[in-house]
Amino acid sequence: MITIETPLYAYLLAIAYFGIQVFFVARALLRPYREPVSRLAWVVVILVAPLVGILAYTLVGETNIGRGRIARMRKVLEELPPPTDGHERDPHVPERYMPLFRAGESVSGYPPVGGNRATLMADSDSAIEQMVADMDAATDHVHVLFYIWLADNNGLKVVEALKRAARRGVACRAMADDFGSRAMIRSPHWKAMADAGVMLGRALPVPTPPISALWGRIDMRNHRKIVVIDNRITYCGSQNCADAAFAVKAKYAPWVDILVRFEGPIVRQNQHLFASDWMSHGHDDLRALFLAPLDEPQPGFAAQVIGTGATVRPSAMPEIFVSVMNAARRELIITTPYYVPDETIQAALCASAYRGVDTTFIVPQRNDSWIVAAASHSYYKELLDAGVNIYEYVGGLLHSKTMTVDGDVSLIGSANIDRRSFELNFENNILLYDPALTTEIKARQEVYRQASVLIEAESVDGWPRRRRLWNNTVAMMGPVL
Repeated sequence: MITIETPLYAYLLAIAYFGIQVFFVARALLRPYREPVSRLAWVVVILVAPLVGILAYTLVGETNIGRGRIARMRKVLEELPPPTDGHERDPHVPERYMPLFRAGESVSGYPPVGGNRATLMADSDSAIEQMVADMDAATDHVHVLFYIWLADNNGLKVVEALKRAARRGVACRAMADDFGSRAMIRSPHWKAMADAGVMLGRALPVPTPPISALWGRIDMRNHRKIVVIDNRITYCGSQNCADAAFAVKAKYAPWVDILVRFEGPIVRQNQHLFASDWMSHGHDDLRALFLAPLDEPQPGFAAQVIGTGATVRPSAMPEIFVSVMNAARRELIITTPYYVPDETIQAALCASAYRGVDTTFIVPQRNDSWIVAAASHSYYKELLDAGVNIYEYVGGLLHSKTMTVDGDVSLIGSANIDRRSFELNFENNILLYDPALTTEIKARQEVYRQASVLIEAESVDGWPRRRRLWNNTVAMMGPVL
């Protein structure tokens, strides 16, 4: 027997279903700091496949780690004293490069500071050896933060150095991303550090999905690599705490990284970034570290820390990359393991070559992410047509994230040229003006180029239609993925 309740129930269910769909479409359209292409992609997914689209948007549609967590992070940043003592060392930056540093200051609030010195590490193993030596010489504190920390040869060297330092009374604080370093955090080595007196922290603890997704994304990660020792030494670059053999993805090894050891006022800026992460996770107060005056000025170059993440605008890192590209007049060299740009970065890289700048772009030939590899290849044709020289590194997975401009300016750090680094990860980079150090970094970039193959336009033009279709389809999904 047919009753009036059945169609009424169905009618109300349809209204509710439509209302939910409209709600998520409106949410995708109203979300701030989102590219129009990203809005369009999400609206299409929600309308064409509502159930899948709404579920996907709930889980990964918004770059939000939760209002409460963001509020805590911002409160910590407000309470921390500035990293300088109010008497910034004259950075001595030529006027043509000052817009770069002003852009950087707009991100984290750190001004360029002069009087810095640096040493480019020879390779991953020597970098860890030097890091361990500095930890063994520490007298006050050792702070480390890594995205990936493995219990391999190099990873355990750092574990043992921290244990030795803690046992002799040095305040040791170690933080690792709860996803990237999950094996280390759940290993006996983590407990052994705690037993030795090392203070430990899990960056962005991974909650139990899927309920947690209602309060924030579970795939936003702390991708920073920070080491600070005694407020005198800091390290910055692409290197995680692991062997170059990188056992978790050994078939792509060796991982080829770059790391620079810094001394000078720039150390306090990296310290400030570490302190903001450490304190926002509920650990002890580090404000006293910024109350002591800086050491007496010494000769050195200008540098600036640029930290990005959920507490700053999502467009920050792309803005910095574009600013660096636009500053080039003669030469621009870029290395990155992952290239999934937004439109502004792709346009800026093409424009660099179009205006006559010798533009070199180096990426790994074999990528550990097939999604990134396909998306990256979709941009080759446009780059080659503009005159960009594309090289693919064949000696392992080129993991170095570097930019050099006209032999004067360098940008190094943890950020990739991809949407994850732009919108999801917490990253730390250092922008510097120093022809001498930039020359060294350029020499390292040349080593990468010599171990690479040049991508010819004819080769890309000869790709079969199915490959181009696949690459472009994956790239099209970039704003959603």
